[in-house]
Amino acid sequence: MKYPQLNSTLFERNRKKVIKFLQPNSLVVVHSNDQMFRNGDQYFPFRQSSDMFYLTGIDQEKTILTLCPNHPNKDYREILFILESNEKIAVWEGHKYTKEEAYATSGIKTIKYISQFESIFRELAIKAESIYLNLNENPKFKPESLSADERFVEVLKKEFPAHEIERLAPIMKHIRLKKDAEEIELMQKACDITAKAFDRILKIVKPGVAEYEVEAEITHEFLRNRATGHAYPPIVATGKNACVLHYIDNNKASKDGDLLLMDFGAEYANYAADCTRTIPVNGKFTPRQKECYEAVLRVMKKAISWLTPGTTINRVNERVEKLLQEEHIKLGLYTQEDVEKQDPNNPLVKKYYPHGTCHFIGLDVHDVGERTTVLEEGMVLTCEPGIYIPEENIGIRIENDIVVNLKPIDLMKDIPKEVDEIESLMAK
Repeated sequence: MKYPQLNSTLFERNRKKVIKFLQPNSLVVVHSNDQMFRNGDQYFPFRQSSDMFYLTGIDQEKTILTLCPNHPNKDYREILFILESNEKIAVWEGHKYTKEEAYATSGIKTIKYISQFESIFRELAIKAESIYLNLNENPKFKPESLSADERFVEVLKKEFPAHEIERLAPIMKHIRLKKDAEEIELMQKACDITAKAFDRILKIVKPGVAEYEVEAEITHEFLRNRATGHAYPPIVATGKNACVLHYIDNNKASKDGDLLLMDFGAEYANYAADCTRTIPVNGKFTPRQKECYEAVLRVMKKAISWLTPGTTINRVNERVEKLLQEEHIKLGLYTQEDVEKQDPNNPLVKKYYPHGTCHFIGLDVHDVGERTTVLEEGMVLTCEPGIYIPEENIGIRIENDIVVNLKPIDLMKDIPKEVDEIESLMAK
């Protein structure tokens, strides 16, 4: 890991939050992510399971956490199983956590090697009535490969068929929604690194610069500031490419007169930033580009003010679409008469604004939480209105990360977004 070791008290508190929601005489089992096969004899770079990291701070493969809060042996109420290193692993793969380091990172006193898991788990399970497993319950995504937690279901069915299997995912989803102060500090660090990358971009963008060159500059700045890397594949899109919401080819050269839309964010200590900025390639917005850009910026500022306790993403989306509809009419994209005649199932506003305004962000760039979740203080969301007009070669999105509060807190307030500010910085 590139970031400095975090304070174990964050993870100790997180485990206590989980325990409050468990049934009596229960056992929790959480596995780390697998190393994912790439090709030949290579793995993809390892990225820890967000839930394992949230509960332990351990950023290493082949790790298992068990929580058995009612176990008569106090030493067995929290156990962390880690990989036992040896001379060969040290030479070929490098350093792995020692037991002392695992304790310092996680705050878990009982550290065992993963080779001991099977025998100790049997002892834990016999003392428990129900076993909580951490399965993937993302409603929009189901990977083809099974996780270690999913594979473990078959072990339980075979060896402990009389035990009740409970779902840990709803508990994790609930407790991860609101961020502690330490988590917001880590997200602010990710946002600050992202700001440095944007500052770097403003100095190099000009006609002829390729999208991949911009991506390279972002990557450079992320890594030199101890980010793990990108929180998600960056979008660097010139001209009509900016109208493709998830464009990641990043292989075209920019042209004089084009806009450049960049959706990018650093990942720091596994916490994500998610920023979008749209700038003129030649350093100066055309009157039409400025007109469209300032329409998006007005809507964004209003939408940020609505990210307060008690509302939902759905409600914010409805209000934003009304504002954008007004802006679209001012921009001449359609008329009020057209709106009155529109198909209610296919509103005109969605033609130029096909996505939503917000999503939760945290350990995952699309973090736990639903559009119907009632917002509470301490939750963190993106705010990202946009306008996309392919026939005019215009794609504009502006996005910041916002902490829900009576007065919302903008973690990206220092990343330039005003027209005059962007043009002035590019002129230098």
